[in-house]
Amino acid sequence: MAPRLADLIRKARRLAGDRDKLVESLAADWTRALRGQKLSATDLDELWAALTEEAIRRSGQTLDPKWTPQAVRQEAEDVIARVREKVEAALHEP
Repeated sequence: MAPRLADLIRKARRLAGDRDKLVESLAADWTRALRGQKLSATDLDELWAALTEEAIRRSGQTLDPKWTPQAVRQEAEDVIARVREKVEAALHEP
């Protein structure tokens, strides 16, 4: 049982690392796209809400049976929230 647990831990760490790299890449892309656009807080709220819903919609089209719709929604919300935090922080830098 211990070797299987070790394999699962390695896989989880690798997947988390991959996810972190994707979040960083998306944040960098969105920061470049939004910099200088002078969007209001409301505009940004609407953007992030739309991106979240689009991610959920697209994920639902290729839903792995292991994932419930609630799990897909939670994952999309978590990823978009992380990207949003990084982008908005970068946009507020001098």
